[in-house]
Amino acid sequence: MEQQPIRILQVLTIMNLGGAETMIMNYYRHVDRTKIQFDFLLHREERGFFDDEIESLGGKIYRMPAIAPQNYVKYKKRLNVFFNEHPEYTIVHSHLNALSSIILGIAKNKNIPTRIAHSHLAVEATVFQKIFKKNTDIKATLKDTIQSLIRQRVKKVATHYFACGQKAGDWLYGEKNKQSVTVINNAINASVFTYNPEKAKKIKQELNLNGKKVIGHVGRFNEQKNHFFLLKIFYEVYKQDNNCVLVLIGDGNLKPKIEKEVANLGIEKQVHFLGLRDNIPELLQGFDLFLFPSLYEGLPVTVVEAQASGLKIVTSSTVTKEVNITGLVTYVNLDTPETEWANTVISNLDYDRKNTLNNIKEGGYDIHENAKNLQNFYLNENNNVRN
Repeated sequence: MEQQPIRILQVLTIMNLGGAETMIMNYYRHVDRTKIQFDFLLHREERGFFDDEIESLGGKIYRMPAIAPQNYVKYKKRLNVFFNEHPEYTIVHSHLNALSSIILGIAKNKNIPTRIAHSHLAVEATVFQKIFKKNTDIKATLKDTIQSLIRQRVKKVATHYFACGQKAGDWLYGEKNKQSVTVINNAINASVFTYNPEKAKKIKQELNLNGKKVIGHVGRFNEQKNHFFLLKIFYEVYKQDNNCVLVLIGDGNLKPKIEKEVANLGIEKQVHFLGLRDNIPELLQGFDLFLFPSLYEGLPVTVVEAQASGLKIVTSSTVTKEVNITGLVTYVNLDTPETEWANTVISNLDYDRKNTLNNIKEGGYDIHENAKNLQNFYLNENNNVRN
């Protein structure tokens, strides 16, 4: 009889084009699915960007209600029922940051032997002060506040501490637990991002941006990604060089407000909203610079992808220095005025773009080796349970 693959339960919110979701899909595509299968416990009723692909790769999708204070008791009951009905899962891998404590707490009560918490962010303390500021996404900011308040519980219920980088690990598990944290690189299939001047030309033609200097950003339209400040920076860039355009890829709650702000600034013709896209490697070819002034991050996979396509990146100093694999990343403090950010952007627009594939591989961010390592971890854990 043919050996069935081990089924790993991956726990996320919704499988849209976010950093954690993109990262887990990169691993899923590159593990040996005759040995390892990923199933997904998600917290939204609507289908996500990656759902079709998950099912085509043999993954199962289960849905739970959103985790919220008003349905907390009901949620825990539903999760208890789920684990009772699915005793096949001996490995639960939760990507919900501090909220992993809820899922892994119940998994612990059910004696599930391998309970992995995975930190994908490091919330800056200053984010809480934004609640009282204009254009704040209150819901997202409150969620971040709750994450920070309950993160201490994760250590008590997880058997393994994973993080996308050292900073994200310190945030969720505390600096004193550094030695217990396993960094799982936000690895990518680097070769598909490799810079090709012909592809770059083609993409610019398709986007009707021939001859333009393209400043690009990939990220969800939410508080964390700091789009309002990004627009202020671009506005200053445009005032100095009217040949520059801004391309925004992504979707999210704040998008209508961002569109309104673009209109207020009178730069509708210079700002291009591309929505959710599945051809990020191609689109990055058409960028000339990647602008990423996030309020906080774990280790952003988009910045790894941008470097893999040979792009220069201007990002906030809240983003971990670990992500600068190629030397192409310039860090600017968020307190720095947008005029100075704009000067930094303009001074980085003219450069000889290179093939960075070897840098990404040498930095440990190519998916093939990383997927093999994660696969071996799951297989060893499974063997330990059997023995």
